[in-house]
Amino acid sequence: MSRSGFVNVPRATYRVQLTGSFGFADAAAIVPYLDRLGISHVYCSPYLKARPGSSHGYDIIDHNALNPELGDMAAFDAFCEALGAAGMSHILDFVPNHMGIGQSDNAWWLDVLEWGRESPYAEYFDIDWEPAKVELRGKVLVPFLGDHYGRVLENGDLVLRFDAGEGKFSVWYYDHRFPLEPAHYAPLLADALERLSDNVAAGESEGDLVAFDLLVAGFRDLRRPARSARQRTIRRSKAEKLVAQLTEVAGRDAAVREAIDAAAAAINGTPGEPASFVRLHRLLEAQHYRLAFWRVAAEEINYRRFFQINDLAGIRVELPHVFDNVHQLVIRLAAEGRLQGLRLDHIDGLFDPKQYLIRLQDKIRAARGETAGTDGASAGADGDGLFYVLVEKILAHHERVREDWPVAGTTGYDYLNRLNGVFVDPEAAESLVRSYQRFIEEARDFDEMCYHAKKQAMDEELASELRVLANEFNRLTEDAWLTRDYTLVGLRQALREIVACFPVYRTYVDRHGASPEDARDMQWAVARAERRSMRPDKSVFPFIRDVLTMSLGRGRKSPYPRREVQRLAMKFQQYTGPVMAKGVEDTAFYRFCALTSLNEVGGEPTRFGVSVSAFHNRCQDQAKRSPASMVCTATHDTKRGEDVRARINVLSEMPDAWAESVRRWAAFNRRRKVDLEEGPAPTPNHEYLFYQTLVGAWPLEFHDAEDLDPEGIADFRERMTGYMLKAVREAKTRTSWTNMDPDYEGALTAFVEQVLEVERPNPFLADFRPFHRRIAELGMLNGLAQVALKLTMPGVPDIYQGCELWDLNLVDPDNRRPVDFSRREALLSDIETRFEADPQAAATALLADWVGGGVKLLVVARLLALRRAHPAVFEEGAYLPLETEGRRAEHVLAFARANGDQRLVVCVPRLLARLTTPMAPLPIGEGVWRDTALVLPGDLAGVSWRNIFTGETLSPAGGGETAGHALASVLASFPVAALVASD
Repeated sequence: MSRSGFVNVPRATYRVQLTGSFGFADAAAIVPYLDRLGISHVYCSPYLKARPGSSHGYDIIDHNALNPELGDMAAFDAFCEALGAAGMSHILDFVPNHMGIGQSDNAWWLDVLEWGRESPYAEYFDIDWEPAKVELRGKVLVPFLGDHYGRVLENGDLVLRFDAGEGKFSVWYYDHRFPLEPAHYAPLLADALERLSDNVAAGESEGDLVAFDLLVAGFRDLRRPARSARQRTIRRSKAEKLVAQLTEVAGRDAAVREAIDAAAAAINGTPGEPASFVRLHRLLEAQHYRLAFWRVAAEEINYRRFFQINDLAGIRVELPHVFDNVHQLVIRLAAEGRLQGLRLDHIDGLFDPKQYLIRLQDKIRAARGETAGTDGASAGADGDGLFYVLVEKILAHHERVREDWPVAGTTGYDYLNRLNGVFVDPEAAESLVRSYQRFIEEARDFDEMCYHAKKQAMDEELASELRVLANEFNRLTEDAWLTRDYTLVGLRQALREIVACFPVYRTYVDRHGASPEDARDMQWAVARAERRSMRPDKSVFPFIRDVLTMSLGRGRKSPYPRREVQRLAMKFQQYTGPVMAKGVEDTAFYRFCALTSLNEVGGEPTRFGVSVSAFHNRCQDQAKRSPASMVCTATHDTKRGEDVRARINVLSEMPDAWAESVRRWAAFNRRRKVDLEEGPAPTPNHEYLFYQTLVGAWPLEFHDAEDLDPEGIADFRERMTGYMLKAVREAKTRTSWTNMDPDYEGALTAFVEQVLEVERPNPFLADFRPFHRRIAELGMLNGLAQVALKLTMPGVPDIYQGCELWDLNLVDPDNRRPVDFSRREALLSDIETRFEADPQAAATALLADWVGGGVKLLVVARLLALRRAHPAVFEEGAYLPLETEGRRAEHVLAFARANGDQRLVVCVPRLLARLTTPMAPLPIGEGVWRDTALVLPGDLAGVSWRNIFTGETLSPAGGGETAGHALASVLASFPVAALVASD
């Protein structure tokens, strides 16, 4: 068990995106390569049964089955066996918050549609059965229609069918199935009976008719209301028996099937004859659901969704029986030792994250035959630790993961942004923002932009969830005469204002109340909202604050039910996260483009740069608090690839040259823009984003090419067009996902295509390429330093698939393209051979040919080998910041990791644009570093060191309390150093 208190803590993880074209067998095939690379755990995307054709696996329809498109259980077992043979393990990205619904494949959801509140799965989903809209009470809104309900109905797109194999009636809308409650089968079967009676003379036996008549009568009896749980159980059991009998009758008699099909066809109506659809409409109105146009969901949906996605419905894992049903398979795999860790998707969507995490640890320990502690901590006499669990959690700058959560840490976005910030020059902030605002001809305040973008999300995509919350607060106000005058509209407006002012993704109030940090964040949000509100009566704000902090309802004489206050406070918390994500990450980040490398998940686009001392402080904190937390630089959800960010960061070191280049490029491309009624296309802001993206993602195969390959450019044009269309739709200023502007999008597409034209002379590209060449070289150095830090700082480093080479991907789906593992394996073999023969020559040659990516793979492979050889240094070792002195000291970040006599010194350069030139682009040797020295404390000063990347050695620096090594020696021939004690 590691110092973190968790068992089977990874040395390093490798994220693999499993799809129908890369399943368990493919994952097993790359295990030998990953083992050679130095990976200990494969980090799998969701592999439970998802919707057919799913490209990501987050739309799970059955938590207790594997996704058959990835392979069967035998293929999964073979994958686990391959891992075991290599001494490796795997982690699963698990989705406890929601399920895929719609279509015809989620049995739980279909049962809810069929039986409504009587379904045993009705409480599995977070459905408000008593919404404000009277017509929806007792029903669930099903917003899967492509047009208004009436139009879809009259077009004949809703078709009633009978499934003889199941004995059930359903209305179909293309691939969406809407089952009928069996109580409504009787009229349909009576019609079929009539048709059969007409055919008695043709040979139908009267006995069969009598049996069928009894079946009709049985279904008719189901219409009697069940008023108790026992009666509902009896009614359900009777219905299931009747359906089984109907299946049997229809299965053995073609005439019965034909009669039932004819009865169903008669109710479907005829397009062009509206009156012919009355019966079908009445039948649908009698069901436990209300079909609707998908746009209706934004304002009237009454089930909790994953963000604004209608076909991902929230599930209530806070209920013990729901938890048990959802987690059967993963707990069994964990107990059997076939699953060694979990990454929990969207932990902030859960009703009570802490309770969930404790229950998860307890259930896994119990399944393994160990004693579970009530707080999720180890209670076993044998000292067994906790199961390795990470949470996907976006932290504000001032936040930390809750210490009472039994988790190893987060998936690493907080460290991604701090690590990225080290390579951003803070002195450029004012200049960059000024030149950006001058180009777009608009002054932008990012905080105000976030505030308004969150309001826009609540008014459009997430309006229905706000309506549900306001309705529930309104019901609570009726419990006391002091609050009964608060109106539904007033409550909704106040809640909207508070959520728009919320400083974090969510708080974690539970049955014990609000923690000090939760109370601080909520009080800050409410106070700010109250100041901004234009409502004349602001007394509603203290009322809402008291609900959220659970101070309302205290005391025996309170008119407010304590349980209801608690439930409402906790339910509110499930709303703030989606609003923050949609308003900030998915909207404001695409509107504010001063330096887009800062616009990353969990990032702050106005926080330019992280100081070396701040980086050290956070690393020391992580080493103490969460040494097993994940450290990432790219994920399937990042906005840009890690080396795209590394390039864009360089712009902060040359703000004037960047501003002048953008002005020049805009002049070159002015004729390619289109003047539309609403303004130019693309807008200056979108054009600015385009140029930054071009700098970050420009393909390496074009770096030294004299002539650009038309086929390669065509592929890049397609990628850039796809990215820009997604970006402008997310920004929602000129077009959006729900209200696309074909004129604007067409003009933008044409702009991208023309700017990247190579069939004729292109002054823009002729100017862009020399500028970019310098950016790419500096970005390469940033990329090497970044990956060296990731693999040596406290935490578990994760490599997103393919990122052991240069990662110039953009946001999904661009970053989920297939990876060429054969190329990587061959390159690793070549590097191993060359390095074994002559380490320094190999490193020098790979650095000279950096475009091929081998130099990054060298750094990754050597550091992962070091982690394998000396795991205690990284799992248990202290983090010791090291000082530098001299004229170039600010351009160095160095630290030591130490555990007993095992010691490592890491030294990387930063902010290199001023230190290097196009003629001398590498930060190596005395010509660059001059009098700069790395200062080692006494216990490290008397050690001989070897650089694991080159094999170069450094003699002891001397005795005393401190001693210095010249940076010219530490970085003599290679731009990053990892020094281990030389034998």
